[in-house]
Amino acid sequence: MMRNVQIACLQTRPMPDFASALDEAMGLAETAVAQGAQFLLLPEYCGGLKSQGPALRPPAAPEEDHPVLQAFAAFARNRRVWVMLGSIAIAAPGGRIANRGYVIDDDGRIRSRYDKIHLFDIQLSAEEVYRESAFVVPGDRAAIVDTPFGRLGHTICYDLRFPGLYRDLARAGAEIIAIPAAFTRKTGEAHWHVLNRARAIENGVFVIAPCAIGPISGGGESYGHSLVVDPWGVVLGDGGSAAGIVRAEIDLDKVATTRSRIPSLQHDRPYGPACVAEGGAS
Repeated sequence: MMRNVQIACLQTRPMPDFASALDEAMGLAETAVAQGAQFLLLPEYCGGLKSQGPALRPPAAPEEDHPVLQAFAAFARNRRVWVMLGSIAIAAPGGRIANRGYVIDDDGRIRSRYDKIHLFDIQLSAEEVYRESAFVVPGDRAAIVDTPFGRLGHTICYDLRFPGLYRDLARAGAEIIAIPAAFTRKTGEAHWHVLNRARAIENGVFVIAPCAIGPISGGGESYGHSLVVDPWGVVLGDGGSAAGIVRAEIDLDKVATTRSRIPSLQHDRPYGPACVAEGGAS
């Protein structure tokens, strides 16, 4: 197994349709491979994203016909690289969608699928409201996959705020956890860096978090600042506030080293439910 790997986060802009999304992503993908990347990771809704009132309404297609999935499967096979599509919109019954991510190997085969579990139903202000559950069917299973670079856990965006999911992935052997996102600018400015670093530190894992950047057609804005964080919480790469590529070489042996220094995964203990203590001070 390869213990050092050149990874690249493709920090793409949210595009309203398949064609423009592919044009945006493929140009960055070609550049990243030319620079030596072995594993490419793209943001949430990298196949296109737009909004309609409080709902995110990305362009969707069935999995077997999805042009972005087909294009990147061919790209992975032709360039001999692994690709994570952070997520694309897959058509579901009743006019709804699955917010689904994929890991594609260097033969162009789908090795893992993950449907976003935690949906972004948030009211940040009277004007800024999001209701992802209005059109998205939530997932109900965590996803983990073995790659030549180590065991990889896949989460998406709002999942970041639910640390139990990351603990479960780490306890299942994940050495890398991907957190592709289209984090809002407001929440990103407040919480993005600290939450990604926390998930890495808590679990002794590499966190790779490609995040879309820029305005969303119909309203809203993604934060950018795609991150690569090592198991000690050190930020190895930050994509800033423009479209582009975040490259880093990660050494998977750092996972075992860090976990030996702070073996918190071995110290989890069962406990009962919280209860309110009765009685006053004596």
